[in-house]
Amino acid sequence: MAPMPPPSAEAVRGALLGVIDPELGDNVVDLGMVRATTIDGSRVEVEIALTTAGCPLRAQLMKDIKLRVGSVPGVDDVKVRMGEMTPDEKKGLMARARWKIRDNAPETDIPPTARVVAIASGKGGVGKSSITANLAATLAARGLTVGVLDADIGGYSIPRMLGVESEKLAASEDKKILPIEKKVGAGLLKVVSMGAMQGAEEDEAIMWRGFMLNRAVQHFLEDVRWGAGDLDYLLIDMPPGTSDVQMGLARMLPRTEMLIVTTPALAAQKVAARAADMARKGYLRVAGVIENMSAFTCEHGASYPLFGEGGGARLAEQIGAPLLGSIPIDPAVALGGDAGAPAALAASSTVAEAFAALAERIVTDAIPLVEMKDCTARLLDQVEAALGPTGA
Repeated sequence: MAPMPPPSAEAVRGALLGVIDPELGDNVVDLGMVRATTIDGSRVEVEIALTTAGCPLRAQLMKDIKLRVGSVPGVDDVKVRMGEMTPDEKKGLMARARWKIRDNAPETDIPPTARVVAIASGKGGVGKSSITANLAATLAARGLTVGVLDADIGGYSIPRMLGVESEKLAASEDKKILPIEKKVGAGLLKVVSMGAMQGAEEDEAIMWRGFMLNRAVQHFLEDVRWGAGDLDYLLIDMPPGTSDVQMGLARMLPRTEMLIVTTPALAAQKVAARAADMARKGYLRVAGVIENMSAFTCEHGASYPLFGEGGGARLAEQIGAPLLGSIPIDPAVALGGDAGAPAALAASSTVAEAFAALAERIVTDAIPLVEMKDCTARLLDQVEAALGPTGA
């Protein structure tokens, strides 16, 4: 295999546009925090200027930069150097932040601290929606607040899988859509789907062209009262393939992380690679691969790879992203999806253990939560007060 060419400056900048300062709600490029980027073959060095040397989000920003830039094809090593802004640089940053709050308020109710995760596949039939539903339930069972956006407009199935198919979306006093809420252990699910709209019937086809599908997803992002400051993860169940919805998401939510679902079969692996390629062309970070239907284990303990072996590992190596987990074939997944009782919540089972391990990997490594508890400058006026009249 020919060596991969070095990354372009445009690709590195595109990746940095997805790194959001959780306090100010804007990306580090437009905030003027990126002083320089140096590309030396497969090695990239990024110099970042912080408002203060002891910024509580220092470690979080460094991790996000390494994850984002490290996912650019051709990048093998990322070094981040942290510096401190000059008084003039701080003044410019605060001016940018004030302008954004006044004239360019966020178009969604999704808080800057929420991790936005699109779960995608190159083709249908690989169990993407069941992965989404069970992963959401597993994360909520950990005590997290998890939004679930069913972006598969024409093939929605999330409401039934999560046991909320009989409920409908309501509107708030300010005419925003209120998600359907469902408690899971100590956590909470917030579900939005076309299937939960008034008048939608589960067995009726939605015959919309690409523009209408993309507009529906935009509507769910902009006009839903997700609960600012009260959302840990937003999982987006994407339609299969590489269509208008995927391209629209890259434009509307550039901080989205992508998880690619495949089965062990070689054909599924090759098709899934296209979804990863499209994500990267839209500067979305591919956070990892999930292999579904990895093997079936009978009651005697024998394992049968009904759909082949190794597809997840091969895809992970091909696209340069980690294999985060392998979910075995288990009839309980389909039965739980039909009954609205995710198999991942079973007291003790192989599939529940697999989803628990996947959630742990995501939370602690692949797409970790933003830690804000030590941050003392969450409000803009507090930031200005901390800087003082001289900007020191």
